[in-house]
Amino acid sequence: MMECAGSNKNVPSRKQNRVDILKQFQSRFFATSRLVSFPWTVLENDLELSKSSDVILEILKQTCLHALCRKFPPSPRYRKCFISELIRRVESAGCEPLDELYDALAEVVAAQDVTEGYRTYLLPRGDGVSLLENVALISEGTTGLVTWEAALYLAEWALDHPQTFAGRKVLELGSGAGLTGVVVCHSCGPSSYIFSDCHQSVLQRLRDNLSINGLLNNKTKTTRTEVSVQELDWTDMTEERLKEFSVEVVIAADVVYDPDVVVVLVQFLSKILKCSRGRVPAEVLICSTVRNPHTYAGFKHSLSDAGIGHRVMSGAVNHVFEYNRESEIELVQLYACQ
Repeated sequence: MMECAGSNKNVPSRKQNRVDILKQFQSRFFATSRLVSFPWTVLENDLELSKSSDVILEILKQTCLHALCRKFPPSPRYRKCFISELIRRVESAGCEPLDELYDALAEVVAAQDVTEGYRTYLLPRGDGVSLLENVALISEGTTGLVTWEAALYLAEWALDHPQTFAGRKVLELGSGAGLTGVVVCHSCGPSSYIFSDCHQSVLQRLRDNLSINGLLNNKTKTTRTEVSVQELDWTDMTEERLKEFSVEVVIAADVVYDPDVVVVLVQFLSKILKCSRGRVPAEVLICSTVRNPHTYAGFKHSLSDAGIGHRVMSGAVNHVFEYNRESEIELVQLYACQ
């Protein structure tokens, strides 16, 4: 009897462990995370204990065979690598082969290789933000066709601080693929949101991604937020046009990456803060992945020279999305010095 009791005691923990494995595999698969980031060791332990491929089939159903994958599939190359790794783990554990695995592999091998694929970033409530992104980090002369870490961090910060955006007019600089703005529009309730960029390919991709997520198409619109997409060249933007926007919050992610761009950016930020004088000043938040400390330090020096102060928004954010957190990411709030 004692042996049975001890055996039953382990059942809930093992079941919970299986649930956790499935969640991790699903969220990382749809975000097309690096394969090394998946919990392979935990999976191997499960296979060794059960000597069954059941967990692999469950993973397959939650990833490649899931309805979301049919609608918004990651690139064929990514799915091929993922399925090949699952097959390798099954064979390594000596489990019985799964026909479904080889059928799924045959399907992606037959698919035409493409330069783009979908990434879906799952939200805590279970739904997700699906974006069409390029496979290459840099393509068509721009970095704006993929989602970068600072955009994901800023979206997580927004989920933790919805009051910053609720009922307010928001302008986003360098919106790229649109991740941060889609999250803010769906979860934080701004009255209006202006997505902006200067590259034509990025603007078209941005419109497509906003339509996918129910923000532009009136027939499928899922939020009361007034949404628009603007071509915005920082060098040509006048104070008069900025005043017409009458925004209350300005945000940007991963726009500090080149010394030449920093000069133009700081000049533009000066105009934004200048237009805020005489009324409630706009809240300006810039989120950056610090890839080059020298360039980032130059950005802060340029802010100071332009009479712009900054405060670092410290404090951890809740981890919602799957991305590489090894790089330093900093969020700063800007203000005009008196």
